[in-house]
Amino acid sequence: MTRKCQFLKRWGVKALCTAVATLGISASAFADGDQSYRWSLVTSWPKNFPGLGIAPENFASMVDDMSGGRLKIRVFGAGEVVPGFEVFDAVSNGTAQMGHSGSYYWKGKIPAAQFFAAIPFGMTAAETDGWLRYGGGMELWEELYQPHGVIPLAAGSTGTQMGGWFNKEINSVEDLQGLKMRIPGLGGEVLKRAGGVPVSLPGGEIFTALQTGAIDAVEWVGPYNDRAFGLNTAAKYYYYPGWHEPGSMFEFIVNEEAFQELPQDLQAIVRQAARTASYDMLVEYNARNIEALKQLQDSGVELRRFPEDLLQQLQVYSDEVVQELAEEDPMAARIYESYRAYQQGAAAYNQVAEQAYIETREQ
Repeated sequence: MTRKCQFLKRWGVKALCTAVATLGISASAFADGDQSYRWSLVTSWPKNFPGLGIAPENFASMVDDMSGGRLKIRVFGAGEVVPGFEVFDAVSNGTAQMGHSGSYYWKGKIPAAQFFAAIPFGMTAAETDGWLRYGGGMELWEELYQPHGVIPLAAGSTGTQMGGWFNKEINSVEDLQGLKMRIPGLGGEVLKRAGGVPVSLPGGEIFTALQTGAIDAVEWVGPYNDRAFGLNTAAKYYYYPGWHEPGSMFEFIVNEEAFQELPQDLQAIVRQAARTASYDMLVEYNARNIEALKQLQDSGVELRRFPEDLLQQLQVYSDEVVQELAEEDPMAARIYESYRAYQQGAAAYNQVAEQAYIETREQ
């Protein structure tokens, strides 16, 4: 067995050795096997932040081991090289070879990119992953980013997020009037339509903004990350469900020129490590959120469910916002058509699968 395959087996992906041959990678692809590469990976998160910040670190470690040290990737937190909201530009212009972020942060540059992060009242993490990998979503994502010289890779999900932290009770749409809330992407557009004021802030700034009253409410992720930021010490009420981000998908983005300079085996390793890191992020959040929510409730946090009539009204606004986005350009329309068709199919199946089972189990 080659040294390369020994590393791949260590990470539980020995099938990649066979895949190398199956994909037609010739011996010449390994001719520069002694050549090493050094990449930078910039992120939108604080360095080593639980979950979001650890995922790219785990990815870099996997690539290092799987490549036998031939590709080393140094991870930088938000602000260390570029601000968190400038990750896409940094990768596009070659300042960094890779980035880790959420595509809804690029809505000013590429509005249709929001379909690949989170759609209010849209698909769950599992449904989104199915659409990307087997429903044509990834091909559309790649096409969308191609003019910018960037290759997207799915990079994990937090699962269904929480609705956010508030310092007043939310009982109706009227309670959202004038509410300044940190909320990104299409969720922010829905809040705006409901009379609120969406505020765009990177993660590292949200606690201070909430604590000082610069904003009235904030959504971040869920119990695991919200507790890590201490948001429970700055707000009283914790609302659910996270209608705005039912299955947030994050992204690794790769500078296309840098990627093409890699030999084919290292390209395969980058893709496989991203896929493994993506899966690991979701299952970690599934596990960590359980204990974190219990700890928050034990500390006195008031857990509240949004009223049903409020959620229904927000869904009406969401349908309007997403439809308008789809009408902005032909590419957005194609993505929306694909997304909607897959969601409708997933919803029909889940009525007799997961949804039906969970309803039965909880009786």
